[in-house]
Amino acid sequence: MTNQEIADVLAQTASLMELHDENSFKVRSIQNAGFQIEKIEIPLASLSLAELEKQEGIGKSIAAKITELSLTGKLAELEALLQKTPEGVIELLQIKGIGPKKVKSLWKELEITTKEELLEACHNNTVANLKGFGEKTQDNIIQVLQFVIKQSDKFLYGDVEATAFELEKKLQSDLNSSVRLCGEMRRMMETVDRISFIVAATDASKLFANIKTLDYLEEIPTQSGLYRWYGLYKTFKIPVEIYMTDAAHLGSELIKHSSGANHLRLTDANGKTFLQIAHATPFASEEEFYQRVQLPFIPSELREGYRELKLVEENRLADLITDAAIQGSFHNHSTYSDGQHSLEEMTKACVALGYTYFGISDHSKSAFYASGLNEETVAKQQLEIDTLNATYNTIKIFKGIESDILNDGSLDYSDDVLKSFDFIVASIHSNLKMNEEKATQRLITAIENPFTTMLGHPTGRLLLKREGYPIDHKKIIDACAANNVIIEINAHPWRLDMDWRHIGYALDKGCIISINPDAHEKIGLADVHFGICVARKAGLCVDQTFNAWPLEKVSAWLKTKGK
Repeated sequence: MTNQEIADVLAQTASLMELHDENSFKVRSIQNAGFQIEKIEIPLASLSLAELEKQEGIGKSIAAKITELSLTGKLAELEALLQKTPEGVIELLQIKGIGPKKVKSLWKELEITTKEELLEACHNNTVANLKGFGEKTQDNIIQVLQFVIKQSDKFLYGDVEATAFELEKKLQSDLNSSVRLCGEMRRMMETVDRISFIVAATDASKLFANIKTLDYLEEIPTQSGLYRWYGLYKTFKIPVEIYMTDAAHLGSELIKHSSGANHLRLTDANGKTFLQIAHATPFASEEEFYQRVQLPFIPSELREGYRELKLVEENRLADLITDAAIQGSFHNHSTYSDGQHSLEEMTKACVALGYTYFGISDHSKSAFYASGLNEETVAKQQLEIDTLNATYNTIKIFKGIESDILNDGSLDYSDDVLKSFDFIVASIHSNLKMNEEKATQRLITAIENPFTTMLGHPTGRLLLKREGYPIDHKKIIDACAANNVIIEINAHPWRLDMDWRHIGYALDKGCIISINPDAHEKIGLADVHFGICVARKAGLCVDQTFNAWPLEKVSAWLKTKGK
C-alpha cells in the first residue's frame, strides 16, 4: 500500500468520524497525519511499528493504523464506520462544497441518502431552509450536482490510458487475433465512458465464445449484438466494447470508430463524406483510406474536424508536439509550499528526465491553505536556487511563483518582489463564482500586469468534479496575444485547462503555449504526457510550445518577455 493510499484511507476515516460526531481532537489528529503522510517519501508500509512511531507527525495511534493497513489491507475502524453509513451518504461526502457537518444535517434532518434525493430537495427549496445552508449554498449544490450526475458514467483519460493499453495486449494474446484500440481512448479525449476495441476475425460466434472464457471480462448480454460484444473489465469496473470485422475491412472500421463526428462529415473531391466512403469501400488499413481521399495519414487524436486540414495544408503534421520534444518543465511545486518533495529532489527528477531547465513556482502568500510563500520565504528559496544552479551544471533552475490572482485581478506581491522572479504563473484559486463579465475582466487585469509570464489553468475546472468558471475565451486569448503572455495547458489529468478546443484560436493569434504538469511530487512531472495528448488534438506544433524550446531560447525570451 502506497503512502498516498494510506493517506486516502485516513482522510476517509476522519471524514466519517466527523460525520458521526466522534471526538473532534481525534478527527483533527487523523486529518493532520494524513496531510503529513502525503509528504513522506519513505514507503511507510515497509516500516515496522517502532520505525513508524519515529516518523515526524506519526504517533503511536497512527502508527498502529498504518501497520494494520499494511498487514490486512483494511482498517477496522473505517470498516465499522462504513457499515453504519449508507453508501449514498458516503458519495455525498465527495461533493465539492459540502463537508461532513452539512452532509450530516442533510442525512439526519431531511433523510437524504443519494445525490438524486439531494437534487430534488434543492429544487423543492427544502435545503435552503435548513439551518446553516441558505439559498446561495443551495444554488451552489444544484450546480455541482447537475455537473456530477451528468459526468457520473465517465472516467478521466489519464486514469484509464495504462489500463486500456494493458487490456489491448491481453486481448491480443488471449484471442490470438489482431486487436486494435479505437473509440474515445484512441482519440485521446480528456474523459471517456468506455474502452473500445476492434478485432479482426472470421467467425463472430467463435470469437465471442472465446471472449466469454476470459475471466477478467463480464458480458452485459442486453447490450451486446451480432458483431459487438459489450461488458465490463471486472478489475476496474469500466465498460468495454469489442467490435468484430474481417481483415479486409479493418481500416474502414478503424476510421469509423476512431474519428469524431465532424471528421467523418468531411468530404472528398466528389462530395462524398468520409463516413460514406468508409461504409461503402473495404480498406484493410487507415493509410489506404487516406490515400483514397488524397490526404496524408491523420493521427486519430486529430480527427475532430477541427484543425487537421489546416495542418495538412500547411504541411505541418510532422511538426506536432510529442513527448520526446519536451526539453523542460514549468509550473512545479516543492516542500516550500504544498509539494511532497524538496526543491533539490524535484531538480534531480528533472535531470533524470533529461530536461535542461526546470521552473519552480510554489504557491504565493495568498494561498495560505497551500502554505504559500511570504516574502521572507521567497528570498530563502531564491538563495537555494542560486546554490543549486552552481551545483548542477546540466540543468538551469528558473525562479518562479504561482501568484494568486486576487479578486480585482492584481497579483499578491509588491512589484519589488515580482521583479525578483524569472517567470510568474498567474492563476485563480479562490472566488470561483464570479459571472462571466467579472471573471473575464479579473483575468485580463492579471494578464495586463507586466510581470505576468504565463496564465495558469484559466478556468479552474476539475474534470468530472467541478465546472470551470465562465470566461470569454476569445477575449482572454486576445489579451494574452496583446501582452505576450504564454497560455498554459495544465497537464494534470483533472484539469487539462486551457481546453484544447480553444487552443486553435490562440495559435491563430500567435500565442505561445506551455504544457505544464503542475507537479506537486516527482512522479507528477510525468503528467506532461497528458497535456501533450490534448495539445496534439489542438494541433499544437513543437515551435509553438514554450517548453519544447532549447534552453538558450527560453532564457532569452524570459529575460525580455519575447520583446
